[in-house]
Amino acid sequence: MPDGAIVLLVLGVIIVFFIFLGIISYFIPWRLWIAARFASVPIKLFSLVGMRLRRVDPNHIVPAMITAFKAGIHLTSDQLESHYLAGGRVGEVVKALISADKAKIPLNWERATAIDLAGRKILEAVQMSVKPKVIDCPDQSGGNRMVAAVAKDGIQLLARARVTVRANLERLVGGASEETIVARVGEGIVTTIGSASSHKEILENPDTISRIVLNKGLDAGTGFEILSIDIADVDVGENIGAKLQIAQANADKQIAQAKAEERKAMALAREQEMKAQVQEMRAHVVEAEAQVPLAMSDALRKGNIGVMDYYHLQNILSDTQMRRSISETKGDTTPPPDQ
Repeated sequence: MPDGAIVLLVLGVIIVFFIFLGIISYFIPWRLWIAARFASVPIKLFSLVGMRLRRVDPNHIVPAMITAFKAGIHLTSDQLESHYLAGGRVGEVVKALISADKAKIPLNWERATAIDLAGRKILEAVQMSVKPKVIDCPDQSGGNRMVAAVAKDGIQLLARARVTVRANLERLVGGASEETIVARVGEGIVTTIGSASSHKEILENPDTISRIVLNKGLDAGTGFEILSIDIADVDVGENIGAKLQIAQANADKQIAQAKAEERKAMALAREQEMKAQVQEMRAHVVEAEAQVPLAMSDALRKGNIGVMDYYHLQNILSDTQMRRSISETKGDTTPPPDQ
């Protein structure tokens, strides 16, 4: 056999050996098994092989078992594997169990995994149970920096509260989040200020808001327990009542002006109607006067009146016109224009 073929054969054997060794090392994680044995964690080598076959990463299971075992919490590999396959965060759950155990908080494996699978941060919830969290109301990251409300006297007040809450592990699954707490507290602040007869009552005793809002049980149905509600700041805003009155007065003024314009238009229309009626009546008078000469001529023809009667009537009409013109001249007191 040529020397080159021997070299290629040796290289092939070496490559196959390393590939085989890699496969064996992948399915049999010796390092994890040795670490577990030295930590006195009861886990079998075939269990690690089974994890690989079940597509479970032993690097997530074995270190978590070691950490729990050293903390005095005994968990089986089946429990950790089930939670891992369900999409849970095994390491976070184990740390949460250790924190709860050290803080004397009752928390078992079933509840911890349920909280984790519900999307809650179980470790943060346990830490919040030990160290309560302070929430700003309203949320300072949003656009509104203060809660605005109007008292009965029409003065606007701007308030900001700080809510101290503690996580309730029993109600965390299915319970409302921090946003619900903020919304409820904001609603309670608005209701309390709106119920006050004067804004001075709130300015004199801001703790009135805290007492009333805290007694409403706003943490019902949430995953938290409200420990205290502290009013951090109260400012006086605008005089909303006066603005509303001014706006109402302007609206009433515009309505009155519109009604006046309507009455004016109706009066002008009525005036034009009366003028038209006067013209119509004058036309009737002229028409009637035009019938007088015809009637007189007919009476003369029929002999109902004589010629002397006609002249006597003309003299009376002339005398009447003369007296009318004289009376109109005496009634005109306008001074004559300068020459």
